[in-house]
Amino acid sequence: MTVQAEIHLLIVDDDERIRMLLQKYLIRNGFWVTAARDGGHARRLLAGLDFDLIVLDVMMPGEDGVSLTRDLRRSMATPILLLTAKGEADDRIAGLEAGADDYLTKPFEPKELLLRINAILRRTPPQTETRLPRILQMGPVRYDADRGEMWRGDDLIRLTATEAALMRIFAARPGEAVSRTQLVEDLGRGGGRGETAQAQERAVDVQITRLRRKVESDPKQPRYLQTVRGAGYMLQPE
Repeated sequence: MTVQAEIHLLIVDDDERIRMLLQKYLIRNGFWVTAARDGGHARRLLAGLDFDLIVLDVMMPGEDGVSLTRDLRRSMATPILLLTAKGEADDRIAGLEAGADDYLTKPFEPKELLLRINAILRRTPPQTETRLPRILQMGPVRYDADRGEMWRGDDLIRLTATEAALMRIFAARPGEAVSRTQLVEDLGRGGGRGETAQAQERAVDVQITRLRRKVESDPKQPRYLQTVRGAGYMLQPE
């Protein structure tokens, strides 16, 4: 068992059996785990505790997981992994557009959940490589590559774990196109059961769209986070 007791997870699921099984499994794997029975319970916990990652069921009575994700994204960048019984691509994309970092379709093996959690947590290492340029300027937006922070004037722009990982990838190779396939690999998104390469790349497209809203003055006509036809995406700072 890997000792990860400093990592605090929040599990949100209205099914008590699933909630308790996941809590026990993740505790056995070294995490500090708190469980919530619904969106309201989760909000009360989030008001008083800090979490490193939220595992959130989509289909819950009252406030569903997608709506809760969308609302939480207004005030926090804590990574969110959605659990959904819906396998359709549109439902998965809706979760990503709401601000989730990843999703896992039920039923799933607990080990797959563990792998997904660890993959998300790996996306936010404490430091970037010192060889990176310290500041990348994109109009009024600047990205501090050493600290992994994005600013607009004096205002810190909140980045989700996946958005921060994308910026780290692009900042390591400014002016160089990165393929969607490479982005899937670098983000650790591959390997979902029954998930096609096309679905994985579509998920990356959604994350790029979200990131452009924070970087670009006109996200529909991106100047800095460009699409390179046939090659992928490229960060072109000033």
